[in-house]
Amino acid sequence: MSIALRKIITALLVAGPLVGTGYAVFASWGRFMGFTDLALLIGLYVLIAMGVTVGFHRYLTHGSFKTNRFLKAILTILGTMSLEGSPISWVANHRLHHAYADRQGDLHSPHLSNNPVTGFIHAHFSWLFADSQADPKYWAEDLGRDRMIVLISRYTILWWIIGLIIPYFIGGWSGLMWGGLVRVFLTHHVTWSVNSVCHIFGSRPFNTKDRSTNFWPVGLLAFGEGGHNTHHASPKSARHGLFWWHFDMSWVVIRMLEKTRLAQDVYVQEPVVLKQALRERAAGVPVVLRRSLAGGPAEKTGEESGGRCENR
Repeated sequence: MSIALRKIITALLVAGPLVGTGYAVFASWGRFMGFTDLALLIGLYVLIAMGVTVGFHRYLTHGSFKTNRFLKAILTILGTMSLEGSPISWVANHRLHHAYADRQGDLHSPHLSNNPVTGFIHAHFSWLFADSQADPKYWAEDLGRDRMIVLISRYTILWWIIGLIIPYFIGGWSGLMWGGLVRVFLTHHVTWSVNSVCHIFGSRPFNTKDRSTNFWPVGLLAFGEGGHNTHHASPKSARHGLFWWHFDMSWVVIRMLEKTRLAQDVYVQEPVVLKQALRERAAGVPVVLRRSLAGGPAEKTGEESGGRCENR
């Protein structure tokens, strides 16, 4: 795909949901949303956002846990319905971000501009229009060898369309507005807030090499992704929210999958080291397999640096 065509598609994906949200609010002004519209908005937002947080991010990008091929396909397809790009391109861009976080080479750092406003806008969405993106052959080489992920990525546009057709079939044009365009708008801006808001506002319990932060409102909306400083301190961990005020719904889902044996080899921060790291504001925390904490075989990985597929 040419750079010009990619930018046109990106513009439509950014502007379309915004216009649709504006129209939906205008058309509903002065009256309550219908139950079907509300159910479609909330239901599809939860499912598809989980596809992004649990599927794209913690599973495909960082390998925080393992699962069977069926659930792998479901999570990946749901994430693709977010209209945030193909699974492979999403993973490649995020791995590159970890390798160069808030330094030259980072695709969406808010700190590479002299103007904080333009820096915020760049980190939030204007980076999507840059000429260069992460090279999937380098940053997602492992996914390029995965036939299932390649196949799902190849039909990305089909999953986009299906994600919009479902609410239309259930709720008509109103369902398409609320369960389709408004849902996409919310998913986009919540995801993008992790790149922008969570590198500017919030707390930094870990002294990571970047300027990532924990910001609980984003964590609430993004199902735990607002624990971004914690995530940068231990990227492979399936758990981002360490405290009750950083509620991590994605971690709750992964725990449920583990209890029902749909998820295995779940990685978390090593508990003893974590306590010390929080006291000392360390730069990183090693992760271990959860089963090793219950007396199973131990496997520990150190603080992650940034290398291609190893950066997960």
